[in-house]
Amino acid sequence: MAEAVLIDLFGLKLNSQKNCHQALLKTLNAVRYHHGAKAKFLCIMCCSNISCDHDNCELETSNGLSAFLREFETVSNPSMAASLYTIKQKIDEKNLSSIKVIVPVHRKTLMKAFIGQLFTDVYNFEFEDLQMTLRGGLLKQPTEINIITAQELEAIQNEIETYLRSLPALKGELTIITSPLIPDIFIHGFTTRTGGISYIPTLSSFNLFSSSKRRDPKAVVQENLRRLGNAAGFNVKKFYRIKTDHANDVWIMGRKEPESYDGITTNQRGVTIAALGADCIPIVFADPVRKACGVAHSGWRGTLLGVAMATVNAMIAEYGCSLEDIIVVLGPSVGPCCFTLPRESAKAFHNLDPGCVRLFGSPNPYVDIRKATRILLEQEGILPQNIQDQNQDLNLCTSCHPDKFFSHVRDGLNFGTQIGFISIRE
Repeated sequence: MAEAVLIDLFGLKLNSQKNCHQALLKTLNAVRYHHGAKAKFLCIMCCSNISCDHDNCELETSNGLSAFLREFETVSNPSMAASLYTIKQKIDEKNLSSIKVIVPVHRKTLMKAFIGQLFTDVYNFEFEDLQMTLRGGLLKQPTEINIITAQELEAIQNEIETYLRSLPALKGELTIITSPLIPDIFIHGFTTRTGGISYIPTLSSFNLFSSSKRRDPKAVVQENLRRLGNAAGFNVKKFYRIKTDHANDVWIMGRKEPESYDGITTNQRGVTIAALGADCIPIVFADPVRKACGVAHSGWRGTLLGVAMATVNAMIAEYGCSLEDIIVVLGPSVGPCCFTLPRESAKAFHNLDPGCVRLFGSPNPYVDIRKATRILLEQEGILPQNIQDQNQDLNLCTSCHPDKFFSHVRDGLNFGTQIGFISIRE
């Protein structure tokens, strides 16, 4: 049984039907009868001005319907994008995922296209034909459309993008943390959680990663990214994220892209590369001499596997960089105050340096992945003064600061994501 039921009256044409409201009342009553007892959310979606041609037949003012409609939540907007996104917010507020959509046959394909853009695999949809029975037979509707053309899909995407752009930023202003070590020939920074449009508590508000397991669709993440590009000054059409595998593979841009990788390097101007982080460390690398840069995603596994130095070594091999010229900045991550590992896994950090582990004798010692990363970089020849892992909010624990950062440790599976990014100015 569906947890939420949506009745689509957005494109309903009731023109010249004298008993249209009686038919609609009958249809809604049947929905209430079948779903009202178990569904936690009954909703009608309609256009701002659905009406019949004949006098006194507006949906919102009809005496016969007004009292009955109070048992349904009505969402009325001029655009499909605005209506469905509003409904999505109401569904998410109730933490529902099983949704039945009762939709006119001719609008089913269109509805599925909008849903595909605004929802993720977290939600389970089923569809039922909306039929309106009048005296003398069914209400005549246009025939079913089975295919959405590329042009129509583009129009749907444009409508959604336009609506999302109109939404105000949530939870404060967009904030970018930068490092004074990296010169101005680069655009770089680390994001925080404020200034975006993601409204789900654990993703609010500047979530920058979409997954089939999360409730933020790609369209919302893309709008957050667009706002970041405008604020930082980079081209979002030339933006590349790491495809995380918690290992040490590095993609040297220009070569064949691996299926997964936790580091990227480039010397292409105007291309922005980014490492994800939500407790794991987003690391940014810059060589102002050779004008090359890199990013890495370093969790505890990647730290031990040496993903940071793997990225450095890729820059040396591909662009002729020198160890003494490479600057490394560690973005915000979980601190040793909040991050524990089973003692067996913590052993490797203790062997690296006992200072990386607290309460080593306990079953779940506290581990400092930031300290371990610095030690590994220095051991391989990165100059200590060229590593920044402190100051300017960079060393704040992501788990301890819910006002500033997302955290998987703190928020569980439906966690948001911040990034570290860098590009060479054109």
